[in-house]
Amino acid sequence: MAKYDIADRLLGFAARAGKVCDSLPRTRMGNHVAGQLVRCSSSPGSNYEEGCGAESRADFVHKLSVALKETRESCFWLRLIVKAELLPQKRMASILDEGQQLSAILAKSIVTAKANEGCK
Repeated sequence: MAKYDIADRLLGFAARAGKVCDSLPRTRMGNHVAGQLVRCSSSPGSNYEEGCGAESRADFVHKLSVALKETRESCFWLRLIVKAELLPQKRMASILDEGQQLSAILAKSIVTAKANEGCK
């Protein structure tokens, strides 16, 4: 998978999550979840882009690790939306699947980068 495909997917994930946030009910819970989700879902793409311009392999791994953590946190908030019945599960299934796929891609990229540290 090309780096631009991942970057585009992370950008799309952030945009979709933003729309989810705008759809949440204006309740104490809805507002709290929206604030958390908008922050963590917009972070992976920017951290990935920073990683693409990393000054070292260690810097690259660090930036992708932050992107992974934020993607996983986004998945938590998406699952909470379903569990708290803020939005229907059917509506959330696709974006949650995308978040899980992106988490797997980022995790594998980190493992590969760490394995290649000894290669010059």
